[in-house]
Amino acid sequence: MAPYTDRRSAIERLRSFPAELEARVTPLSDADLDRHAPGEWSTRQIVHHLADSHMSANFRFRKPLSEPNPATLPVYDQAAWAEMADSTLPIAPSLLILRGLHARFVALLESLTDAQWMQTGQHPEWGIVTVENVAYRYAAHCDVHLAQIERALRGEP
Repeated sequence: MAPYTDRRSAIERLRSFPAELEARVTPLSDADLDRHAPGEWSTRQIVHHLADSHMSANFRFRKPLSEPNPATLPVYDQAAWAEMADSTLPIAPSLLILRGLHARFVALLESLTDAQWMQTGQHPEWGIVTVENVAYRYAAHCDVHLAQIERALRGEP
């Protein structure tokens, strides 16, 4: 994942991501969306995964801000979710989810005080993380999956 080490760059990445993703995937044909490298998700699955993951991010931002520290952060089986029937749907609904979520992420993150950025949550895999850590992780998550889409479209692992 690309290293994000300042709040402003993480917020800017979260702000720009939905439009960048849409610009890259909207022109693709169904065949392109379903192309994948061996053992990798297709571009369609990646777009739906991004919506699923970033819906989880919403809880991972808000729970530390609204519950005693450390708040328990939710997890899910991303591989199982990527294989569910709705992962074959058109990508438009997931793009809409991402556009709305990211607009809210940016508004929320821009409103936080320094103390709120440092509120903590307990993630079963990540350990104790701050809201700031979560913002950095999801900014990097955007980059990771854009690169994965490029590999999928080339059929490379």
